[in-house]
Amino acid sequence: MGVDEQHPDSADTRITRSARTRLRLMGSAGGQLSGTGPMRLALGQAVAELGALGGMIHVCDPRQGVMRLVASTGLPDNLVAGWETLTDEDSAAPVSCVRYGTHVWTPPPPDVPHRAPLPPSGRSSHVDVPPGAGSLPPGSGVASVPVITADGEPVGALSALVEAPDELDDAQRAFLRMVADWVAEYLRPARPAATDVEHGKRPLGGDAVGSAVWRMNDGLLALDDQARLTFANPAALKLLGVSAQEALGTVLWDHPVVRDTGMAACHGRAVTTRAPAGLDTRWPGRPGWYHARLDPLPDGLVIHIADITERRREQAEQSAAQRAAAERVMRMGELTSALAEALTVQDVVKAVADRMLPPFGATGLICQLIENGRMRIVGSAGYPEGFLEFIQKLMISEMSAIVQVLSSRTPTFLSTPQQYAKEHPDAAYYLHRSGMQAWAFLPLIASDQQIGYCVVSFSRPRHFSGEDRSLLIALSGLVAQALERARLYDAEHNRAQELQRGLLPRTLPVVPAVAAEARYLPASEGVQVGGDWYDLIPLSGERVALVIGDVMGHGLAEAATMGRLRTAVHTLADLELPPDELLTHLNDLVGDLGDDFYATCLYTVYDPVTNRYAFASAGHPPLVIVHPDGTVHFPHVDADPPLGAASPPFETHEVQVDEGSHLVLYTDGLVESSAVDIDEGMDRLAQALTRAAASPAGPPGAGSAPTTLHDPGRLCDAVISALVPEQAETHDDAALLIARTRSMSADRVASWALPDGPIAAAEARGHVAEQLSTWHLDELTMTTELLVSELVGNVVRHAKGPSRLRLLYGRTLICEVSDRSLTTPRIRRAAETDEGGRGLQLVAALSDRWGTRFTTTGKCIWTEQALPRAAA
Repeated sequence: MGVDEQHPDSADTRITRSARTRLRLMGSAGGQLSGTGPMRLALGQAVAELGALGGMIHVCDPRQGVMRLVASTGLPDNLVAGWETLTDEDSAAPVSCVRYGTHVWTPPPPDVPHRAPLPPSGRSSHVDVPPGAGSLPPGSGVASVPVITADGEPVGALSALVEAPDELDDAQRAFLRMVADWVAEYLRPARPAATDVEHGKRPLGGDAVGSAVWRMNDGLLALDDQARLTFANPAALKLLGVSAQEALGTVLWDHPVVRDTGMAACHGRAVTTRAPAGLDTRWPGRPGWYHARLDPLPDGLVIHIADITERRREQAEQSAAQRAAAERVMRMGELTSALAEALTVQDVVKAVADRMLPPFGATGLICQLIENGRMRIVGSAGYPEGFLEFIQKLMISEMSAIVQVLSSRTPTFLSTPQQYAKEHPDAAYYLHRSGMQAWAFLPLIASDQQIGYCVVSFSRPRHFSGEDRSLLIALSGLVAQALERARLYDAEHNRAQELQRGLLPRTLPVVPAVAAEARYLPASEGVQVGGDWYDLIPLSGERVALVIGDVMGHGLAEAATMGRLRTAVHTLADLELPPDELLTHLNDLVGDLGDDFYATCLYTVYDPVTNRYAFASAGHPPLVIVHPDGTVHFPHVDADPPLGAASPPFETHEVQVDEGSHLVLYTDGLVESSAVDIDEGMDRLAQALTRAAASPAGPPGAGSAPTTLHDPGRLCDAVISALVPEQAETHDDAALLIARTRSMSADRVASWALPDGPIAAAEARGHVAEQLSTWHLDELTMTTELLVSELVGNVVRHAKGPSRLRLLYGRTLICEVSDRSLTTPRIRRAAETDEGGRGLQLVAALSDRWGTRFTTTGKCIWTEQALPRAAA
């Protein structure tokens, strides 16, 4: 029977239009519902119409003298727990409305419960206190109406939890009674059944608590105080796998299917604490999950078993979705941080591949940027190399998907290859080469300028949800900004490196004294140039100067200082200044630049005739000598302070080295970092040099015997590989200069001590004539004698002690006249102001004939004369 048929006089005037619609909906669905479905439908419609917080339906159990909650909606478990079972002595609204047979309203409760008074005839009962069994949220009351069958028998109560200070109005009360009358069709008192589900027998336990309990889809069991079964509805018997006759009076824990559920332990907790207990469990022989709730009674226990498989699945899906969302948020945060820290274009592409693809389950990425009117792939992931080479050769006009993205500046999402081929037929012939099944084409727009596009692709077809599209579009904006910033960084970094390389020697000069190679390693972070530099400068007498330095700091000012120092060293080296005097002049230069400029420098001079190595250091790491036998030696000397902070004089040190030794000069960036102190770095340098010197010199696999005569270039590479591994990040630039020494023939050297006074020039002239005759250089004797005589005479006039004359003959003829009491300015004046300028005239004559050049150096005077072909 429909609701309107039960109350024909109220269908038009006493309830609202929406209420009538809800009643018709309930009437049309009644025959299609089973179990607790009708109660849940009725509660849902009642709560919605009244704007209530929630609703409950209780069923009377005359045998136990209680009312049991069989359905609820909109209420949390902790509140429902107090309303599960209501006794006949309770003052709760559901009990009172059945007791008095009328509508009962319980206003927002005070603290102390008491029994509800008997209402006047024909009026609603106002219960001024809350139910003894349960609690109510602040400011809410309970409206209850009895559920009465057509025979006039009350079988339960329908209640609504309403947030209102006053009771329901007449129309609302009328609607609630109509819903209760509809529910009564499903809460008829259970008639004694002749059969159970399987065998057609009388339901176990005798009297049923109502048809709703008997027809429930959930299992319901009643136990006595000995855990013997006294009641089981058909759903429970089906779970136990027994008939009513087999189950009657048996102990529940003796059933095999119950032993593995864990309900026995839960039963013990419920009996001990006299409080409801529950658990989620698997049911043997059945898929899914079940929830068992055990409620203690004065003489036993009631167990409610519900299939919660769907709920668990929904919870698992919800938890998985929440975890996925949380992981996606975390990954997006990591991507944002990684993009903010990315410096180069490759850093950006790597950040996108590592942080953006996994949250979406993507497997491919291509980034193309517009550079000088052309598209260039700047990064990719997940694509075959052959496919990348193929599309790089295509014109943009041949790829309509990209043309569409670039021209419209809007993203394109293609979920399947079929959709791609349909919308862009030109791609059909090469699409299969990519190995991808879904694509998101995203424009890259920075500062309102189209800078390129990126493609995020998937190895399987994919539906792009609205959330996916929004996130990908938002992230493409971040990627575009990061790529544009990285492009500017790359351009600035390249210009900085070009400037640095321009300030360093492009190639080292080839000289007889040494075979040298150098390496420069710019810092991997930052765009500013460094101040590390090196040089090799040929000197007279086959000597060579090796110099390395480091201007402290990074930037254009430091680079300019480095360039000035390198130029100054070249100028001072041409004056043949010894190392200590050269550093003195450099110190003056750095001091004039201001208090903020400091630099370290190591200046060395190697003489291949004597195999002596003279050097001076201004705060620079010590040089390393690798001897021919592979041993490594650091000459231990006290280093002077850096240039700009030192107070001259500097000290010159001399070391004897064997032919074939390696002289290793380096800057602190090679041996020192935030993770490695300089002492440890120098130990690592020594170990690297030792290993490299002891390894075969020939190509791998050539069977070369170990030797120390390595090419300096190979030695440089071995040191760099050991101390600065590939892909390692460095915060400072570094320079390395390695030279292998050579010697001149020792049997072509003659040396004489000269007396003090005028006779020194005459003795020098005689020594020279005799020696040149011995070497069969008679053609040069007269001119050389005259020049030596003049030079010795000038030196003697200014000297304060004995002088020394040395004659060297190799590829050139070299004459050295020295006295350690002389300084460079005095030597220069002596050479330029000799009587009548005859010394200079002789030098000019020799230069015209043989290409001889005249220079001054340190504390001596040199004349170097090229030999004629006939004499050679």
